[in-house]
Amino acid sequence: METGVGDARWQAMLEEIFGGLTEWRTAHPKATFAEIEQVVEDRLSGARARFVEDLAVQGSDERERRSCPECGQPLVSRGQAEREVTVAGNRQVRLRRGYATCPACGAGLFPPR
Repeated sequence: METGVGDARWQAMLEEIFGGLTEWRTAHPKATFAEIEQVVEDRLSGARARFVEDLAVQGSDERERRSCPECGQPLVSRGQAEREVTVAGNRQVRLRRGYATCPACGAGLFPPR
């Protein structure tokens, strides 16, 4: 699935965030600047994590064979693997991408470069 800045899912997510922020502000008319800042950061950090996740897996085609960065030999696919990483805002991103190893030197790559 191709993902981009103009992707309808991203636009819908941003509209939801901004709509939610407007509703929150209406419900909290006496919020301090710090409270407003924290709510905006919380909402945007969630979106940032989803953007990172989408972009990280974009173009990860398991069929694409690449060479080992250590010895130059063609990599062998070992199927899909999943890893969870923490991004800015202390958000968890789950990456599911192809895992490959080099039959010559044994190097393992996630994702294959």
